Amino acid sequence: MFRNIRDYVRGVMNTIPTIFNDAMPSYTAVGGTERSASTGLSAILLNRDGRYPRRTLFQELEKIGFDYIISMEGPQERYDLEELSDRFPSVRFILLKETISPGEQINLAVSELTGPLFFVLWNDLRLLYGGGAEKIVSRLLYNPDHTSPGEHKNAGQRLCTVPVIQNSQYETLPTLITPAFSRKTLKTFPFAPLKEGLSTLYPFDAVGIYNRDRFVMLGGFDGTLKNPHWQLMDFGFRSHLWGEEIQCTQLVRLCYDGEVPAENNTAEESYRRFYLKNLAPVFRGDSAHIPLRRFPGYLVRTGFDPFSAWEDFSAARRWVKTNRFRFRTDARVITDRWAHPES
Repeated sequence: MFRNIRDYVRGVMNTIPTIFNDAMPSYTAVGGTERSASTGLSAILLNRDGRYPRRTLFQELEKIGFDYIISMEGPQERYDLEELSDRFPSVRFILLKETISPGEQINLAVSELTGPLFFVLWNDLRLLYGGGAEKIVSRLLYNPDHTSPGEHKNAGQRLCTVPVIQNSQYETLPTLITPAFSRKTLKTFPFAPLKEGLSTLYPFDAVGIYNRDRFVMLGGFDGTLKNPHWQLMDFGFRSHLWGEEIQCTQLVRLCYDGEVPAENNTAEESYRRFYLKNLAPVFRGDSAHIPLRRFPGYLVRTGFDPFSAWEDFSAARRWVKTNRFRFRTDARVITDRWAHPES
């Protein structure tokens, strides 16, 4: 056991993931023995607090025509699983032994899938526009983005494509996240997706259609960041730092049944880890590294004693060194070159 929070932070800093899902949580899988379709697109269903008619929800997802549906079930006991698994043989229920973060749930669900694409959804989201899974895949694969004239790169080849999301009043939400530095402080600004192919820093609420191979090669979500906001920030920055694309589409539209989830962006342990992995590295030539000159500033930011701060800093430097040739740029260049929607 860790004696205090600093021991905890040092412990997790020394276990930065280097491969996909290298820390598998304990779980049991039930059902999901039959493939419902052959579109190449499966669904990962995350369950938020609140009572939703599960039978109706699975009927809707089944009607969309996903190959498989992975439903992430919390540690609370479920009395309807036997009935639901019999009624919906393409649904695989993942029964968690303990509560884990959304990113960890997605990583675990992806390890249960083999198809090329997966759609991350929540139980309080509904598909408004886009058609069934076959039509969604067809649109993604044959709808070129027009960000690079003369190129015909389809959305199915990028890491993640995010849909338009509306609130319960059918108002489009500002789900595109753009980064910028104000002096030395990183800030993010939300914008509404007004046209096809705009970039976003990360998929809002983790909702999007992901390319499985690229997701696995990236390493998925970092489960040691327990704050969902910084977990998404880490995923998004790492994606862009390593040359991946996260862009929006107007061809798929969802809406929330209830309140839009709020993000907690408090700068705490997860932020410090995010900073070391994403903002501290500097790209030079063909690789990245964390300069020693970053340490004094990090020491001041954390308020840790010098020994503890150096352990964290050194662990992050080793992680960046291991992955140094995967970097294509650094955070300062990303923010300086970001094309903001209003421009």
